[in-house]
Amino acid sequence: MTEAALARVFDDVVGWRRRIHEHPELGFEEQRTSALVEETLRAAGIATTRVAKTGVMGVLKGGKPGKTVAFRADMDALPLDERSGEPFSSKVPGVMHACGHDAHTAMLLGAAVSLAAERDTLAGTIKFFFQPAEEGPGGALPMIEAGVMRDPDVDAVLMLHVTPLLPAGTFGTKHGAMSASCDDFAVTVRGRGGHGAYPHGAVDTIPIAAEIVTSSQRIASREIDPLQPVVISIGVIRGGYRRNIIADRTVLEGTIRCLDETVRKGIPDRLERIVKGICDAHRASYDIEFEFGYPSVYNAPELVDRAVSILRDAGDTVVMIPEPSMGAEDFAYFAQRAPGCYLRLGVGFPGVDDPAMTHSPEFRLDERALTSGVRAFRALAHALPARV
Repeated sequence: MTEAALARVFDDVVGWRRRIHEHPELGFEEQRTSALVEETLRAAGIATTRVAKTGVMGVLKGGKPGKTVAFRADMDALPLDERSGEPFSSKVPGVMHACGHDAHTAMLLGAAVSLAAERDTLAGTIKFFFQPAEEGPGGALPMIEAGVMRDPDVDAVLMLHVTPLLPAGTFGTKHGAMSASCDDFAVTVRGRGGHGAYPHGAVDTIPIAAEIVTSSQRIASREIDPLQPVVISIGVIRGGYRRNIIADRTVLEGTIRCLDETVRKGIPDRLERIVKGICDAHRASYDIEFEFGYPSVYNAPELVDRAVSILRDAGDTVVMIPEPSMGAEDFAYFAQRAPGCYLRLGVGFPGVDDPAMTHSPEFRLDERALTSGVRAFRALAHALPARV
């Protein structure tokens, strides 16, 4: 493809990104975004299949023999009111693309369209996964269950995720664990209500819940090897009726994040032991629920090395990230079915030392990085099917 033709694709990518950004959609509600993806892929001659309600898979067969490589982009937004100040800010109250999924979708769409014009020069098969609901409840598993990793079987799967912590156009990755697992829990403390003036006749669940909050942090600090990262976060405390009524019920909700699967499996028992001990000590009862969520993303070292080599040969700057993120990503499920590579793409603005992070209502990205993302997908698509 000529540079002039690529320049037109890059213009389209910016336009698609802004169009998606103005009309964000939550998980499994991405009808408008999916329709744009389907129409654009079909216009480029790429076969599409609707999967997992609002997910889209595109398949492009090359003119030469080779392996099957899949690229994934997520499409969903977050339940936030946007305060970025962008002229193309969200037109949907309470919904915003605060994690860059609009950019992910636009970049992969641009790569697919440009690659379709070069299919005779491609080896193997390229699959494009446009995934719903990464922010929850999770669209990767439903796509896998729908068969996207089969017919033909995927030999390698890769993704890009934007980050404001790297300069625009710079890539980052690492071997092994790239992000944490994320599991949810809810604890309901049950006591006995009463008048605030007569606490001895009640069982006050609010101080009991507060003790659980502080004691649960000792799991990470005193029960787990300090070299194994663990984060226990309480995001919701819900209890009470008014200031002079002792609460007979208080609910705690939170997440548990870690990198090691053995550590992960042992934390629910540790947490319940603490909850039970505290409730027993204070004459309360409890219910506790655990929901295992996304596992840790594991980057296959050999695939990482190939991808980094390809990008550097193409002139891109790639840095090796020393530490994994404690954020979670359901790309992990794809990477359990085939060797995976999670790449970060810097979208930071020059001279901005303290950028608004993803999941912030002020999040913005430097659109000049979109060109780098498209070029990276294209370089990997041309080289990997013959090298996996």
